Amino acid sequence: MALSEQDRIDINDLINLHGHFVDAGRLDQAGELFTPDVTYDMEDLGHGSLHGVTALREAAIALGGAGPVGHHVTNIVITGIDDRSARVRSKGIGVQADGTVASVVYDDIVIRRSDGWRISRRKVSAGHAV
Repeated sequence: MALSEQDRIDINDLINLHGHFVDAGRLDQAGELFTPDVTYDMEDLGHGSLHGVTALREAAIALGGAGPVGHHVTNIVITGIDDRSARVRSKGIGVQADGTVASVVYDDIVIRRSDGWRISRRKVSAGHAV
């Protein structure tokens, strides 16, 4: 079954909300973005994989000011898998406090739940620093 236009809008909003929540320090709302058992794979960046919303929140808090001050997502491509899941590929641009910029690629699997679309798996691959 093809994804509806509303599904695509909702998935696009989900991917975009990640940067807004992180940049605003709204880590308590991670459950609005991710499934409770999410896998967040940052192996390519040398940080291993995190499992679960609590682990994501704790890692973000531990990172503190060392993380980007601005997360920007672009080039979102959504490919339906079935009527309850989709693959989403996007590019992320992170702006550090010192003005340096880095790029990543996000490969996500999103699933439809009773409370909306959520990211169940995210693989972050390194881009390059500018």
